[in-house]
This record gives sequence, C-alpha cells and structure tokens, in this order.
Amino acid sequence: MFPTQPLLYALIAQTPDAAPEPQQSVILQYLDQGGWMMYVILIVSIFGVVLFLERFFDLFIMRRLNAKNFMANLVNLVEQKNLRQALDACQIKSRHPLVGVAKAGVIRANRREKEIERAMENEMLAALPHLQKRVAIMALLANVATLLGLLGTIFGLISAFTSVSAASAAERQSALAAGISQAMYTTAFGISVAVPLLFFHHILSKRMEKILMDVEGGATALLVAMTGMKREP
Repeated sequence: MFPTQPLLYALIAQTPDAAPEPQQSVILQYLDQGGWMMYVILIVSIFGVVLFLERFFDLFIMRRLNAKNFMANLVNLVEQKNLRQALDACQIKSRHPLVGVAKAGVIRANRREKEIERAMENEMLAALPHLQKRVAIMALLANVATLLGLLGTIFGLISAFTSVSAASAAERQSALAAGISQAMYTTAFGISVAVPLLFFHHILSKRMEKILMDVEGGATALLVAMTGMKREP
C-alpha cells in the first residue's frame, strides 16, 4: 500500500494559506473615523473641483487672447482708416469680450463718438455676466466646507460626551478619545477643503479682473483712435 497519510500531510503543508482579506484604504479609514459629515464635506470638495476646472477652461482657454498685440494691430488699422481690415481683424476665434467690444466700435466707426461709446459699453455689460458666472460659488463652497467641519466637530463632541455618560468607568477613556478624534477629523478635513477652494476662487477672480482691465483699456484706446481719425482732414 502507498503511504497515503504522509503524502496527504505533505500536500496540506504545501497548500498556500487563504488570501488575506483586503484592507480598507487609508482614505476610507480617514473618512470613517470622521463620521458621516466627512462624506458631506467630500461631496462639497468634488463639486468645487469640478466647478473650478469648468471655469478655468472657460476663462483661461476659451477666452485666451493676446490683448496687447490685438489692440496694437487694430488701432494701427483704424488710424490708417483701413476699417475693412480692422473689421476682419475682429473675426478671430476667441470668446474674449474685447473682441466683441472692439467689433462693436469698428462697425460704428463713422458714427458719433457717443454712439460708438454706448455700443461698446453695451457689449461690455453683456459680456460681464458670463465672466462672473459661478465664480462667487467657489468662495461660498469654501465657507460651507469650513462650517461643515465645525458642525462635525460639534457632533463629535456631543457623541463623545454622550458615550462617556453611558459607558462604564473602564470604557469612558476610550469612548471620549473616539469622540474627540471624530471631532478633530472633521475640523481638519473641512479646513483642508476650504483652503484650496479659496485659492481657486482667487485664481478665477484675478483672471476675471485681468480680462475686464483688457476690455476697458482696449475700448478706451480704440475710441481715442477713432476720434482722432475723424478729426484728421
């Protein structure tokens, strides 16, 4: 007979152990330790990042324009009374409001100064809401994240004191530590979300201000050029 028993022992010894259960990721552990408010703050952060990327693409990519070179070329054409070429120069593919404002002025180059100025102002006012769209929400989300972190802190402290009052003498220390830990996690996460959102809001606001300055400066330069063109003999 074959020595089946020693062979069976050898096969059992060579059988690999069962695969260990996958451990929870560090991020999920961090969120779980902070309580349910952590997931609310996480949703706010995701919404803020998506909003920033959308506004960044619109303000920095779609409205990209070398305003200095554009206006230098346009003013030069207007001063030379090449209004047809000046109008063609305004046909570039850019959503920068300076293009529309300049085009509105060039189209009315032969009209009165007040009419030209009014047309460019109307075009500027029409473009303003599109520049400011959803930028202020970034600051709102930053404040919301901070307040949610503080609210989670209060809930954590309430949970800690409630657990301490209901726990035995041996369990009070661990219950208090768990509640305070939950409170600190939500505070830290709320501030960690709020700081980048405020930074994103600053970036978008500065870009918006830069676009408006380019539009105002370009409109003034173009109006002066067209006024001088009319005064020439």
